[in-house]
Amino acid sequence: RNFYYITMLRDPVSRYLSEWKHVQRGATWKTSLHMCDGRSPTPDELPTCYEGDDWSGVSLQEFMDCSYNLANNRQVRMLADLSLVGCYNLTFMNESERNTILLQSAKNNLKNMAFFGLTEFQRKTQYLFERTFNLKFISPFTQFNVTRASNVDIGEDVRQRIEELNFLDVQLYEYAKDLFLQRFQYSKQEEHQKNRLKRREERRLLREQRAHQWPREEAAEATVTEDYNSQV
Repeated sequence: RNFYYITMLRDPVSRYLSEWKHVQRGATWKTSLHMCDGRSPTPDELPTCYEGDDWSGVSLQEFMDCSYNLANNRQVRMLADLSLVGCYNLTFMNESERNTILLQSAKNNLKNMAFFGLTEFQRKTQYLFERTFNLKFISPFTQFNVTRASNVDIGEDVRQRIEELNFLDVQLYEYAKDLFLQRFQYSKQEEHQKNRLKRREERRLLREQRAHQWPREEAAEATVTEDYNSQV
């Protein structure tokens, strides 16, 4: 079947804080199989960050301290082709090469999707979605600037630490933001050009219509004059 793949990206720091708050309330991904190349990762390849049923009440520091936390660089990992780097087997290649391949794969897959949007640009996302799929939403998208993540008060050192843990996501987001705004600007210019051509065509048709009306009006005036003269 013919599927259209789309996705939404979010600012890496906000997304990371949001996931931490989600996990803190008891959320888990136990049902996720993390399938890659036809199999799930072994416990050695993908250890858990906590013992017990969930990670409820985890502090932000504990969340950041777990080196194999899947919250790190989640957007790149979920968009990339993991089979290129041996899936979850971290001994398949060195870390630097693995990161380079993952980031490039994520960029390529994002660029080739039918559509992607950015959480921080809701109205622009709506505009591009409507233009891409030739439809109109019944109501405008709403930009919520106050979220659970935005309510978390963190210092500059913590923010920097989160950016370090998500350095691949940060690079992906910068790439996505640049590409997204280029597409938006191109679509706007295309729309303006189409509207100009439409107005130009409407003016041309109007001129032609007036040009056809004038001879008829002159003929009508001539007929009236002749009839009047004959009557006189």
